[in-house]
This record gives sequence, structure tokens and C-alpha cells, in this order.
Amino acid sequence: MERICAKEDKIRLDKYLAKEKPELSRSMIQKLIEEEQILVNGCPVRISYLVQMQDDITIEVPEVKEVGIRAQDLPIDIIYEDQDIILVNKPKGMVVHPANGNPDGTLVNAIMAKCKDGLSGIGGELRPGIVHRLDKDTSGLLIVAKNDHAHIQMSDQIKEHKVQKTYLALVKGIVKENEATIQMPIGRSTQDRKKMAVRKDGKEAITHFRVLTRYLHHTLLEVKIETGRTHQIRVHMAQIGHPVVGDMVYSSGKNAFGVEGQMLHAQKLDFTHPRTGEKMHFEAPLPRYFNEVLEKLEKEV
Repeated sequence: MERICAKEDKIRLDKYLAKEKPELSRSMIQKLIEEEQILVNGCPVRISYLVQMQDDITIEVPEVKEVGIRAQDLPIDIIYEDQDIILVNKPKGMVVHPANGNPDGTLVNAIMAKCKDGLSGIGGELRPGIVHRLDKDTSGLLIVAKNDHAHIQMSDQIKEHKVQKTYLALVKGIVKENEATIQMPIGRSTQDRKKMAVRKDGKEAITHFRVLTRYLHHTLLEVKIETGRTHQIRVHMAQIGHPVVGDMVYSSGKNAFGVEGQMLHAQKLDFTHPRTGEKMHFEAPLPRYFNEVLEKLEKEV
């Protein structure tokens, strides 16, 4: 147990502890408050409690336990690795995290086998630090944090929009604008809870795109996102009438190439290294099937 004597006034408890205990993530602090592992003057309080000068704050952090995720020796394409982070080029068709319907064969299963004891313990569970995700059928770069420090630092960079994510997307139709910004809020669909939709009461979502190549009936786009809403690029492109080729959720998925699943690739990542402060830039080559489709389109022009 750790004891802290408050030296600030009228600040939310979770915000105050995030400053005092940088080794703990904000989400973990909130979880500990909810589980009454953090007490103020010996009593449980709400996350929104405003700290008072001289408050006696006690913190009980549970021992890190292993999660029931099976480590699997699966092939993964590692672009870069050091003591803090791993950059993985995720293949199309691989789910990032185990869930109902996908209990194994995921990226997390593979990382568990590779890193063994070198994993993050944030949340009280020994697990890979998945700080952002890609949809099952979206290929490309993904950051994995190997320890708590890297996990917290990378999560903060993502929340503050300091991680630049650049995608390549092949969409249906001819996009007229050479470049544009889509700013439409996204929320859970009221008609299908498994889908997202543009909604007035949704969360802010900003997508920038520029045209790389126009083909006879398709357009290749470079897409950058400021926000990271679920299915953001797919929802935005479908909303403006140019769904991503192969997308079976936000369009019919039918296409002349026999591709199943959206043709969307996380090509570039730019961020600051969580320990050294160095500016990092990584690129992942297009999957073979994506290149083959582009080669077919080139012959049509």
C-alpha cells in the first residue's frame, strides 16, 4: 500500500493521481477507484471526487496476474522491435484481440508467445500493450507496447493526436476532389449495433484524404485520420458515396476482383519513441493481393 498526502486543491482525483503516479495509466487509476483500492481519508470515493489539501490518499495496486489467453507460436511480420515497443505488419484476416468467435489465432496470442514475460501489466493483468487496433480485414502497421511505461506514453500520444496514421484505400467510383477533409461525427448505429454510422450525437471524427490515382471506375486514396473512431475510414468513405472496395459491412462487398474484406492498408506510422523521445517513422509494404489488384487496374487505364 502507498500513501499520498494531497498537495493540490479542487482537482479530480483521477487527474491528480495521474500526475502523481505516472507509472499508472488513467484508466487503471479509474478502475482502482471503482474497485475501492484507492481510498481518501480511509473512505471510498467517486472518480469525480475533488481532492482537498492534506487529503490522505491510499493506493493498493493488486499484484499482476496472468490472463487466460493462450500463447500461440504464430508467424507475424515484425517491422521493428526494441525493449519498449514492437511494430507489427498485421496481415489481412488476423483479429487483433481474442473475443467471442475468435478465441485464438489472434495477434495477441502470437505476441504472448513471442514476448513471454516481457509484457505490460497495466490493469492488473499481464498482457501485450495493444494501444490501438486495426479491423480484422485491415492490414498494416500496429504498435504493441512491451511494458507499462511504453503503454502509457503511447496511449497518451494517441489520445493527444500525436501519432500520425496514414492509410491506402481503394474506393469505388471516381473521387472528384484532389484532396478533402471529412468531418462527420460517428456513433453506434441505431439499426445495427454491430455497425457504426454518421450521427449528429456521435463523437468527433476527422478524416483527410488525397487522390493518388484515378482508374476507370476506382480511386486510390492516401488517407490520414486525426481521430480513431471504430471503422472511421470505412464509415466516412461510404457516407460520401465511395465505399472501400470489398467492404462487406458498409457496402455490398461485391467487386470485380473477388476480394473479400475492405482494401484498406495502414501504410505509415509516425510517432515519438516512448523512452528516447526520438521521432520514429515506419512503412509497411502493400500486401500481394492489393498490388495485384492495382496492377489489373493499371491495365484498364
